[in-house]
Amino acid sequence: IFMVLSLLSIVYGALRCNILAIRIKYDDYDVHVKPAAYLCIFLWRSFEIATRVTVLVLFGSVLRIWVFLVVLLNFLGFCFYPWILFWLSKSPFPENIEKELSRVGTTIVLCLLTFLYAGINMFCWSAVQVELSDPDLISKSQNWYRMTVYYIVRLMENAFLLLMWYVYRTDFYLYVCAPMLVLQLLIGYCMGIFFMLVFYQFCHPCKKLFSSSVTEAL
Repeated sequence: IFMVLSLLSIVYGALRCNILAIRIKYDDYDVHVKPAAYLCIFLWRSFEIATRVTVLVLFGSVLRIWVFLVVLLNFLGFCFYPWILFWLSKSPFPENIEKELSRVGTTIVLCLLTFLYAGINMFCWSAVQVELSDPDLISKSQNWYRMTVYYIVRLMENAFLLLMWYVYRTDFYLYVCAPMLVLQLLIGYCMGIFFMLVFYQFCHPCKKLFSSSVTEAL
């Protein structure tokens, strides 16, 4: 019961962050979110987060040391990714976050922001993409390429972790139909991707402002 309540609270938080991100990106427009959009986001985040957590738990139950390496690589990769893009852009260091902050304080704030960004992206696609070269520190454009790469790599990673769990599973899972469980988790993650595509193609409140639709991007 507590696990279900925790999952629902996390999914609700992700839903609210999605809506908030839309309002921030399109603050010059009057954004009206329809019930269908709420439903698509809820199903998208539910399948995505639940399957991701389940995959990590299963993998960690048989390869306890290696799961720390997987988590660490995910965290460090997403943590340094905004800094790498900032370095490649050769933009000046952000100075307008808070006037009272020194350069050291600004650096600490940016590090904490990238830590939060990395922690979210370990489990689901972040509603707001950090862009340190932008004055608002977030990307205002819809980057289909980055989103596509994220979900393809994440699906491959989940499949690999489930394969390792299947190979090294213990007698504890003797009465569990392992192939069916693996199939259900992979289908569950694909269902999350499906509802995400439905949301951006049909239910996004500002879809008319996109330079390209989901089908055109694919």
